Amino acid sequence: MIGKLIIATILTGLITGAFITFYELLIVFLTYFIFMGDPLKTIPTLPIWYLYLVPTVAIFFVNYLASKDNNIREYGVSEIAESISENRMVLRVKTLFLKILASALSLSSGFTVGTEGPSASIGAMIAYQIHRIFKLPTMLVKMMISVGASAGVAAIFVSPMTGIAFAVENIAYQFIKQYITYLILASVIAFAITANYLDAITFVRSAGRVMNNDYIISNLFFIPFITLFIYLYLFMKKKVLHFIDIELFKKFHNYRNHIFALLGGSVIGTILMLEPQAAFSGKEIVVMLMNQENHISVFVIFTIIFLRIIGTTVAIYSNAVGGVFLPLMSIGALIGYGFGELMTLYLFPVEPFYFAAIGASIFMGVIMKLPLTAVVLSLETTFDYNVVIASGISVVLVEYFSNIYFTIKKNYVNKADKIERTS
Repeated sequence: MIGKLIIATILTGLITGAFITFYELLIVFLTYFIFMGDPLKTIPTLPIWYLYLVPTVAIFFVNYLASKDNNIREYGVSEIAESISENRMVLRVKTLFLKILASALSLSSGFTVGTEGPSASIGAMIAYQIHRIFKLPTMLVKMMISVGASAGVAAIFVSPMTGIAFAVENIAYQFIKQYITYLILASVIAFAITANYLDAITFVRSAGRVMNNDYIISNLFFIPFITLFIYLYLFMKKKVLHFIDIELFKKFHNYRNHIFALLGGSVIGTILMLEPQAAFSGKEIVVMLMNQENHISVFVIFTIIFLRIIGTTVAIYSNAVGGVFLPLMSIGALIGYGFGELMTLYLFPVEPFYFAAIGASIFMGVIMKLPLTAVVLSLETTFDYNVVIASGISVVLVEYFSNIYFTIKKNYVNKADKIERTS
């Protein structure tokens, strides 16, 4: 049995790495095809009607694909595992390709969703198929899906430890003692494949183990600062759009998906017109802010923050197929960079890119309730104690302050007529 598991795990890592590479390259190809080149350069030259047409048509097509196969929507991987083990769900190879297509369309047309959610699901689906081929016991289906999910996240982030932490914190905690070796094996193999083709999020100015105590005071100010923006995000998601969905559209329940698809296309079209950098997954923004030598205008930074908050929350309600890990990281990086600029202008000089790295981890870690993943991500992307220590302390305190007014918990879409909500 152990020999079978090792072979199944290696195959999961190899196939997941290949599929994730294809998935990421497909997104890049479609983005350049749809916007006729680098979107940040071509969008200002395209007609306004085209900028509204692209995301609207794309999201209607994504909703059409979802109507044909409900399993392509973004579900929590743990819920997938439970549904399969209880014979409530069967994932087909067709579902795998439809999910890749739906997610690639969502991301390439400008919707502010991430690649990690689909990547985890792609890995989970591959692992599930391998589980069936090897005729492994039913009791191991959750473990194999955890292995696939960790491989998918490790591959898309080109970061093996982040994939392992994500799987452990999300779905595999009950298997940690027995099956952690398989998570490690699949994650490292998938990472090794994508490392040759995809770019990781890296922090080029790492000071390593050198501590700068000047940042301790700045970080104390940063905690309430980023907490306010988390309030804003949660208010938009839980109060405003939840109210629109539940109260205003209750008489039009049958047309709910169409209305939100139209709303989502219009919002993303407006964002593309106003500031293209506020659209798409946000990976480029995170890398740019963490390694930017030239300071960016405070006005531009906070404009993008507000647009990305609106775009991310609307994308969720529009049924865009993608995760929120990267979009949340991008919002946090923007908040951190903006904070660094404000500190330099009005109090004392700090390096904004440090706070971009800290903010990226905190915002994602608090909203998704993944504190361990946040700390591991900050460590693996920066290898800088100034970032890791600040992220570890802040993610706990900010989550505490955020829970004073909002109860944050992991909650996923389970049915076609439901949306992901933070309640």
